[in-house]
Amino acid sequence: MPQQLSPKERTLFTQLVKNYELKQYKKGLKAAEQILRKFPDHGDTQAMKALIINAQGQSEEAFTLGKLALKNDMKSHVCWHVYGLLYRSAKNFEEAIKAYKFALRLEPESQQIQRDLALLQIQMRDYQGYVSSRRAMLQARSGLRSNWTALAIAHHLAGELADAERTLTTYEETLKTPPAKTDIEHFEAVLYKNMIIAEMGETERALEHLDAVPKNNMDRTSIMEMRAKYLLHLGRKEEAQKAYRALLERNAEYRLYYEGLQDALGLDITDAKAIRSLYDEHATKSPRGDAARRIPLDFLEGDDFREAVDQYLQRMLHKGVPSTFANVKALYIDSKKKATIQSLAEGYATRTYTPQVNGSGEDQFNGDESRFNSSTFYFLAQHYNYHLSRDLTKAIEYIDKAIELKSDSVDFQMTKARIWKHYGNVQRASDTMEKARSLDERDRYINTKAAKYQLRNNENEAGLKTMSKFTRNETAGGPLGDLNDMQCMWFITEDGEAFLRQGKLGLALKRFTSIYNIFEIWQEDQFDFHSFSLRKGQARAYVDMIRWEDYLREDPFFSRAAISAIKAYLLLHEKPHLANGSLMNGINGDLDRLGTNERKKALKKARKDQQKQEQIEAEKKDAKKTAGVGADGEPKKEDKDPLGAKLVQTAEPLHDAMKFLTPLLEYSPKNIEAQTMGFEVYFRRKKYVPALRCLFAAHSISSSDPTTHYQFFTFAHTIKHLPDPLPPKVAEVLTAELTTLLSPDTNLMALNDGFLDKHHDSAKHIIAGMKTRQAIDPATVERNRDDLRKLLELDDTSLGDAVEGLKLLKEWQGSDEKYLATARERWPEASAFETTAVKTNGIVNGDGK
Repeated sequence: MPQQLSPKERTLFTQLVKNYELKQYKKGLKAAEQILRKFPDHGDTQAMKALIINAQGQSEEAFTLGKLALKNDMKSHVCWHVYGLLYRSAKNFEEAIKAYKFALRLEPESQQIQRDLALLQIQMRDYQGYVSSRRAMLQARSGLRSNWTALAIAHHLAGELADAERTLTTYEETLKTPPAKTDIEHFEAVLYKNMIIAEMGETERALEHLDAVPKNNMDRTSIMEMRAKYLLHLGRKEEAQKAYRALLERNAEYRLYYEGLQDALGLDITDAKAIRSLYDEHATKSPRGDAARRIPLDFLEGDDFREAVDQYLQRMLHKGVPSTFANVKALYIDSKKKATIQSLAEGYATRTYTPQVNGSGEDQFNGDESRFNSSTFYFLAQHYNYHLSRDLTKAIEYIDKAIELKSDSVDFQMTKARIWKHYGNVQRASDTMEKARSLDERDRYINTKAAKYQLRNNENEAGLKTMSKFTRNETAGGPLGDLNDMQCMWFITEDGEAFLRQGKLGLALKRFTSIYNIFEIWQEDQFDFHSFSLRKGQARAYVDMIRWEDYLREDPFFSRAAISAIKAYLLLHEKPHLANGSLMNGINGDLDRLGTNERKKALKKARKDQQKQEQIEAEKKDAKKTAGVGADGEPKKEDKDPLGAKLVQTAEPLHDAMKFLTPLLEYSPKNIEAQTMGFEVYFRRKKYVPALRCLFAAHSISSSDPTTHYQFFTFAHTIKHLPDPLPPKVAEVLTAELTTLLSPDTNLMALNDGFLDKHHDSAKHIIAGMKTRQAIDPATVERNRDDLRKLLELDDTSLGDAVEGLKLLKEWQGSDEKYLATARERWPEASAFETTAVKTNGIVNGDGK
């Protein structure tokens, strides 16, 4: 039987609830203790105390007390509600929903419980449950417009579009007076209703509804865009033309408006003359605009293209626009256009251009020829640095000419740093980018570029110091803590990858886990918007946000961090000694070559270095104990594992890798590197069926991918030579699936030789073929070493391929002196071949970035 409070304690309990809501936790605990001294088994008080100590970070004690509260008063809706709140804070949303539903049975009229349940249902995408909750909330308070809009959104997300429209219409019919002209929520709801009608496929009715929208609606641009789109879809071309022309008058730089107008005019892409006249018309109307001059370059050909691009380039170069090359490089996929642009730019550089052809109606450029010349040299440097037209010797020649004319240009120095990066000289690239930063120390962009290049050169401390020039360094954790608070993902990712290259897996995993946590925060931040968006009446933006959140982890930053984290865990699985930190002078890579005594000494030294680093970090933390106090006077949470020691000391690295792999495979199934990483993890875990599933997924993405070839043959060879037989059902599935690509009596070595013959001119495929041959028959190691050295003779071999070959040569314990000498001769500026240690920092993939 639950205990009943006296009047005095009931007043105290009301104060306790208020203390919790105001985050006055000390006062709240004091009130709870006062009540519990007289009524030690009062469940509601115990539940509220559990909430407070949970907010203070004592989750285990909070759950224990919450369960005790339920035991003392099973029929208290407060206890069940609090139990649900505890599960929600632990992110166990399924159990939280169960607790909320139980609390609601006990107190059906509670709006707070109903609201919390609805928020969790939409968070979990339980749309039917959300519809039920929103309907109940509407019935309880039908006078609030937000409740009607929320129910319409619930129907919309559940795919019940007709019900969503009906809900909004019903509310509109209850309005006795027209909404005020300043009622933004009403006008937003009207446009949201129009969006629903359009999604139902009833374009004609959507247009009629849109035309009835009052002219004083605040979002005129959206109305004009929707109207133009509907008219075009309905085939009402003349009206669509007028609509798109009206939009272009508002914004002449939006490409989609031009495309819409082209469709409305019925212009065929092959009718270059008619389309060009359209763009010339708008270029005349907008003399300072860019889109009407740039877009025609995509479809013009031959002499027409040469004339148009000549006008465009001279106009931009005379003005000294730094982004000129960025604007035209998309044209380089057409080799003829690329050659034309190169020819024109070279002509400008040798002063054989015709200055009267400027395409802008301007006869004078104030006689500033030096600006034109420096812009031309800068353009050509970027042209020859780009991966589709790369000639680094010419690139460095032209950028030096540009710098000679304008030595204080940040852009010119940045491009020179990029050229050194593509040469493979990451140290020189970093130094040059730092020089560019020093030319304008107040510019955030160049500051971040300098930090990025320092990280690519494995200068983590220098990169953080550079970033600290624009961070709040008094924050708990210093500059790095502020970068984490600001969710600066590019820095955290680059920092982690630099640590991974150095073998500092603890710090690397710490950074990648930070990226994982940022996406978790974004996912959880939806809770705020479920109620905020409805209060503000932003239904369309809210629906867009929900749909975007459904694909949140498709973001490239998540994929990149997840793949790098998996690589770190695979390294820990293969080489557990790496958990002791990065060993000096690259000895990590050669540890397997050492004798027993030497290996023990190396590991002992590594442990000492790690303990020394941990001691330094502990001293830093003690020195900053007074820092990091929030606005509420409470100290900010300190990072108890700044070096990632707990992450790297895991006993099951492959199990921990699944934390990153599961969402990666779920949200990025078309990412071939995600599938290859999935295979590596499942294969090592001896989960052969999901490993094969990843292989087939990778094969469907690219049947000629070299990594997939190596993995597939390794898998087939391993399955054939397993020491212990597989369970019958697993063996049956694997045999059935493998035979779709390989017959049981296939000679894997002969098939791999055929693969090498077929791809004899591709360095990446040759490397994969040699790795496959080595995996199938380790006795071929001498042949593989010799073939690997011949790799450098191929024209197709890139700097990255050469570095990968050097890694393999070291792995196969071959002599690398001849290989290094040949590589240095071919890539004299590359720092990767300066010593026998493989330096992977700064090697690019040929994407020109």
